[in-house]
Amino acid sequence: MSAFVDRAQLHARAGDGGAGCVSFRREAHVAKGGPDGGDGGGGGDVWLVADHNQASLLGFRDHPFRRATDGQHGSSKRQHGARGRDLEVAVPVGTVVFDLEGEPLVDLSVEGTRWLAAAGGLGGMGNARFLSNERRAPAFAEQGERGEERWLNLELKLQADVALIGMPNVGKSTLIARVSAARPKIADYPFTTLVPNLGVVRVGARPARPGDATEFVVADIPGLIEGAAEGRGLGHDFLRHVERAGVLCVLLDLAETAPLSPKDQLEVLLRELGRYRPELLERPRIVVGAKADVAAHDWPADETISSVTGAGIDRLLGRLATLVAEGRRQRDAAVAETLVVHRPAVREVGVERVGEGEWAVTGRAAARAARFSDLTDEGALAELERRLRDLGVERLLARAGAADGDVVHVGAVAFEWYRHAGVGAPSGHHRATRRERLARHGRLDDGEGPEPEDGSGDA
Repeated sequence: MSAFVDRAQLHARAGDGGAGCVSFRREAHVAKGGPDGGDGGGGGDVWLVADHNQASLLGFRDHPFRRATDGQHGSSKRQHGARGRDLEVAVPVGTVVFDLEGEPLVDLSVEGTRWLAAAGGLGGMGNARFLSNERRAPAFAEQGERGEERWLNLELKLQADVALIGMPNVGKSTLIARVSAARPKIADYPFTTLVPNLGVVRVGARPARPGDATEFVVADIPGLIEGAAEGRGLGHDFLRHVERAGVLCVLLDLAETAPLSPKDQLEVLLRELGRYRPELLERPRIVVGAKADVAAHDWPADETISSVTGAGIDRLLGRLATLVAEGRRQRDAAVAETLVVHRPAVREVGVERVGEGEWAVTGRAAARAARFSDLTDEGALAELERRLRDLGVERLLARAGAADGDVVHVGAVAFEWYRHAGVGAPSGHHRATRRERLARHGRLDDGEGPEPEDGSGDA
């Protein structure tokens, strides 16, 4: 079985955040110690990192799961939990990441590029964080946030300097074996090569000045046939590896056994390249007549070679090295001027109707606002109301047509909503609305003025 894999799936699971602690100071001679619960640690992130030491996606074929560690819970005496460790997942340079709908997310085409595949959950705040002049003994804390979890599709596009292109059995594998240390399978039948082969070529090395040599990577792309751009044979699987090559080396079979004349071979190859990616026809290319030792066609090419005898090989490599060096200078200049940063789209807070008198608040920020350990606590309810108001949830619900008493879902929390009062009772519980509680204590003006403070209005 081949060890080269250029398509795979990844399941990235970030670590969960640790829970905040509810604790009060308990020491001798301290009658009423204040809150001292520590924060939970954040969960670890999952990062994809482009690495030249990775040659294919083989490591994901049988083991697609990658998970970072969870954050630790907070504890008393304001001790914060440790953060989970990040996980760096090495992928080959040239890996493109897609979501399951086929939307491209990031192109890791530069060594060392990092991309956040799954963000760790935030750690929950301990009750010491909620101490204020109005709230002297908060008895609630935050739960840790769950880390992100997602399936991703990975696709590798080889990062070769030169792509060898030709019809099946034209001699590409023989050429790459001649000029590099690569040893691809070679046989006298079409489609010997079923996966791309890479070889490193060194040109111009001298014993006294080894630094003068030019090294470049040559990709032996499996043979193309007519209709490859539409996916005939393994057309799409092969053609995408041509996209990143800076120079195209087009090999034409000059032997009498060739199924097409050199002219027809060139027309088919260029037509398929153009139909797949028109910009490929603008790349620098050299047209090479192969199998010169058994040539039966006298057809003008940029170069004529024999991979068996070595005739014309050195001159071809010299021309390729010149084109590769020029292409590298142009690419380096372009990279220096433009830096593309891929960022995930921000998920805004929104409101959706999920049933009659029932609504869901969407967005990660809203879910974060409701992660309390005890939503039956008065202080926790007040804090939740404040957070949702700051996020504009009350305004969004009003615009969407929510009515008093409707059930609103935020993350795993459901509560009854009342206009201007915000959070009411947790769904399924009977308790006064916050508006009623505020009015009862003279903190809400209903147009009749505040109630008397002596309690005479509570008859």
